[in-house]
Amino acid sequence: MRQIFYAKLNFIKRPDATDASYYRRISNLVYRYCPSSWSALNIIMSSADIQPARQSEFQPGHSTEAYVLRVLPDILLAFDRGELAALILLDSSTAFDTIDHDILLQRLQKSFGINDVALQWFQSYLLVRSQYVRRGDAQSSVTAVMCGVSQGFVLGPILFIMYTAGLISVIESHGLSPNMYADNTQVSGFYRPAAVDGFPSKVSVCIGDVFCCMKSNRLSLNCDKTELL
Repeated sequence: MRQIFYAKLNFIKRPDATDASYYRRISNLVYRYCPSSWSALNIIMSSADIQPARQSEFQPGHSTEAYVLRVLPDILLAFDRGELAALILLDSSTAFDTIDHDILLQRLQKSFGINDVALQWFQSYLLVRSQYVRRGDAQSSVTAVMCGVSQGFVLGPILFIMYTAGLISVIESHGLSPNMYADNTQVSGFYRPAAVDGFPSKVSVCIGDVFCCMKSNRLSLNCDKTELL
């Protein structure tokens, strides 16, 4: 059954209500099988041990507390060993809106083993969709949805996790520790004071590879919100 995404501009990330770029689209999509599909997908991923272990959101039993309890002890232990710690905070721009459907379907099949009828279900959900935006009495024309997953829909977050799971291996290949919370990625590293001169270049190469990985997946790194502590 085909549905039209109805996207409400009803959440302002920043206080300037006159600037349309501050509004986040939250799509309302009613489909009676979605809650059970979301639960089934989570169960399959957990039982097959294919859930990204470093993602602290959009999964049962994971929260902001789980993220803090994972990151903070590592930093404190590094201090106890007399090491220095660096934490790089990466932020994605409009991450949910730029997900490429073809790349996502390919990843579901090759990385997570979703095939046959299950894969066809996701194809039906993602492809040949349309949407319109309404704010108050004003309504846009209906347009085709060429990319992205619905942010106000139960399957959107878990599909985003599966889409971005490859970032974890990219960061770990540089000897750094990744932790992800929603569409934010944190990279931590620990080093002896004697190695302080070489560590910035190591971080720089890692972030460069992360940038290339995100770009190849049509994701964009928000440089304004990226920080090094």
